[in-house]
Amino acid sequence: MTTPTPKRIVVAMTGATGSVLGVELLRALRCMNIETHLVISKWAAATLAYETDYTVKDLRALAYKTYSAQDVAASISSGSFRTQGMIIVPCSMKTLSAVANGYGDDLITRAADVTLKERRKLVVVARETPLTGIHLHNMATITSNGGIIFPPVPAFYTKPTSVDDIIKQSVGRMLDMFDVDSGDFERWSGF
Repeated sequence: MTTPTPKRIVVAMTGATGSVLGVELLRALRCMNIETHLVISKWAAATLAYETDYTVKDLRALAYKTYSAQDVAASISSGSFRTQGMIIVPCSMKTLSAVANGYGDDLITRAADVTLKERRKLVVVARETPLTGIHLHNMATITSNGGIIFPPVPAFYTKPTSVDDIIKQSVGRMLDMFDVDSGDFERWSGF
């Protein structure tokens, strides 16, 4: 008898602003005992240091396993490594463009390409504003190939009182994309 595959999600962080979203997503997944496979780009590490008090070491401690962004031979670069999918949070427009165009020159974009080809869930937390036609075209390309574009737009119906409230709601909705309920944010219940 074969051992069932554990619930696994690949988490990638790029250099776009919003690194706290990736941190909080990793925390939530760890609390739910979901196996995370983390890739942090060089610019994600720089942005993390600029925007937060967290270190790359702190992030690695939240993940089940971590990989170098240059390690394109890592297990997550193969379709035979089974996962529930992948989330890129935050996702820069550079990475979004590479994913949209199948340019797998590092582990983040290779793992995203594998996720799409295996018809697994790819969630791209795109962080940029305003958007150009090029950005929108790349987003449409990813969507038409099965990916989900998830801009972290705050829900004001929750009447957030802090940035933490907004982050929790965004992370909770990201987890919803993988049918994982954090139970940690307010949902719309109607008027």
